[in-house]
Amino acid sequence: MPTTAAKKTATSKSASEYDAHHLQVLEGLEAVRKRPGMYIGSTDSRGLMHCLWEIIDNAVDEALGGHCDRVEVLLHADGSVEVRDNGRGVPVDIEPRTGLTGVELVYTRLHAGGKFGGGSYTASGGLHGVGASVVNALSARLDVEVDRGGKTYAMSFRRGEPGVFSDVAGAQGRKDPGHDFTPYTSTSDLSVIGKAKRGVTGTRVRYWADGQIFLKDAAFDLDGLVGRARQTSFLVPGLTIVIRDERGEEPTEEVFLHDGGISEFCDYLAPDAPVTDTWRLQGTGTFTETVPVLDGKGHMVPTEVERECGVDIALRWGTGYDTTLRSFVNIIATPKGGTHVAGFEQSMLKVLRSQVAANARRLKAGTDKVEKDDVLAGLTAVVTVRLAEPQFEGQTKEVLGTSAVRQIVSKVLETELTSFLTSTKRPAKQQAASVLEKVVAEMKSRISARLHKETQRRKTALESSSLPAKLADCRSSDPENTELFIVEGDSALGTAKLARSSDHQALLPIRGKILNVQKASVTDMLGNAECAAIIQVIGAGSGRTFDLESARYGKVIIMTDADVDGAHIRTLLLTLFFRYMRPLVEAGRVYAAVPPLHRIEVVNPGSKANEVIYTYSEAEMRRTMSSLQRRNKKVKPMQRYKGLGEMDADQLAETTMDPRQRTLRKVTLRDIESASTVFELLMGGEVAPRRDFIIDSADRLDTERIDA
Repeated sequence: MPTTAAKKTATSKSASEYDAHHLQVLEGLEAVRKRPGMYIGSTDSRGLMHCLWEIIDNAVDEALGGHCDRVEVLLHADGSVEVRDNGRGVPVDIEPRTGLTGVELVYTRLHAGGKFGGGSYTASGGLHGVGASVVNALSARLDVEVDRGGKTYAMSFRRGEPGVFSDVAGAQGRKDPGHDFTPYTSTSDLSVIGKAKRGVTGTRVRYWADGQIFLKDAAFDLDGLVGRARQTSFLVPGLTIVIRDERGEEPTEEVFLHDGGISEFCDYLAPDAPVTDTWRLQGTGTFTETVPVLDGKGHMVPTEVERECGVDIALRWGTGYDTTLRSFVNIIATPKGGTHVAGFEQSMLKVLRSQVAANARRLKAGTDKVEKDDVLAGLTAVVTVRLAEPQFEGQTKEVLGTSAVRQIVSKVLETELTSFLTSTKRPAKQQAASVLEKVVAEMKSRISARLHKETQRRKTALESSSLPAKLADCRSSDPENTELFIVEGDSALGTAKLARSSDHQALLPIRGKILNVQKASVTDMLGNAECAAIIQVIGAGSGRTFDLESARYGKVIIMTDADVDGAHIRTLLLTLFFRYMRPLVEAGRVYAAVPPLHRIEVVNPGSKANEVIYTYSEAEMRRTMSSLQRRNKKVKPMQRYKGLGEMDADQLAETTMDPRQRTLRKVTLRDIESASTVFELLMGGEVAPRRDFIIDSADRLDTERIDA
């Protein structure tokens, strides 16, 4: 054991050895390779895609400036990726202060580029001047070709260092980062490798991601690339973006071009039927900020500059209650929002509160206040702002930090949206009324759900229950073990009461076909007796305020007749659950009972009891009957169930309700967007798409499945 004095000596020695010469200064691109996560977020597939979008965004910035109308992205079979554009081309002349060509400067120096207020870009996605150089630093090889001034220039890099690969120097064979590389020693060389057609300009960048940096399973996400390419084509009208994937057996190519801008984007994103047209709100505002500017002596001097911020918003309300909001700054997505989104939401709430208050008597809004969730329910919006040198939080640009933008967006939206909502033109007036009615309906639904949540708990035997009188509740209050059967009609209810286990199985009858909530408004849904009863009995609210933990039953089982009408009722109920109680479906707590279609009683000789066989389809029944005939079995006349009411209690319990013997079909939700599309197609208000679907699908219909 060392003594206390020895410990003190060791500690002081360790401290004295930590001097300034132990500090490392990472210069140039060394810092990028040492800490790649600081620049691209991660070294998995997300970081790989971030690098690709840094290069694509440089090309798109040319399009924003009106210098480019085509961008091509090629995923090569060898794992490299290439981005081509027909913009102005990276400058090839010498930058006087560094003595480097523009190409080498852009791809080897951090914080170098044309987006720092030099007048080349008024609004761009790349702002920090590190995108291209970071990608270069993290690439095993990067090749740049520039068409400019009638010539084609080329330069190659290995892990950020300029030089010449042997294949470029004349060796035959395809380009590969494994070829011999000779770095430049004293001066670099921007080679002229050919002639460009007169008036043709552009840049081509091809790079191989460095296996020393990125994880082995990092790969380019084609779906993500296609999705963002489509998004960018909406944001830059007139820009053609081509995505070509050559990695598979057969190359695939997708081309995107949208002239409608964010209005078209808003329509594309909308998941539901429209309540309003897509409204376009545009405006500008100015603000001043203090930025460091180089003076004539090369010193950074704090200077106040005036900025202009352009605001362009497309929005529309739909019949649903989900909110789809996409925000962008100079076409760069800001998934975590920022000051522009804060200004948007602040102004939306202010304007709608004001309009509801002004029309409170007509809307029967009472004295309750509209909240943000009421306003955003069913809203699809695309919020874009354009300004020079915005402040982002980090290189990944997920949050806008320029504080002045909040007030500008808020003011533009307040002016333009108020103009729409107070318009005296007939179509606009009708749409404004629909929006206000929807907002008030959402407010009432929220308040009703809150009150219901506060007061509607399981009642003890000493308390009075406000649950519907027709509910045959169960004795257990443990949601883990309880089941709610929604049954079709009073006749089935009578049999089900005798067949159930009253300890844990509750019954709620409904009268025929409930309201199609895909077409109806929230107000109509809440006013429908059957829908309101279902929501009340489940006890977890509806829509945005649905609280899964408050659900009174562990399973909700739809038990309808095994015929066409029963299937229709089941579909209407599933539509209600999908639109207003979706977490219940997502949690796998909604089921469909599977009652049998036939009862076959096999006569056994002697005193042996007869055997009963239940079948659940025509095909199964035929197979069973054929098998019995081959075995010379005698059967009584077969019983065909047209409805649940034709079964006696023992049969219903044995086949449909007893957990030990029944069959349940769980309702699952794998793809929300696809499910939304199907519900809207089959149950929505637009008749034409449904008619086309029926006509197109008629030849695939199995007529044997129709119970007519």
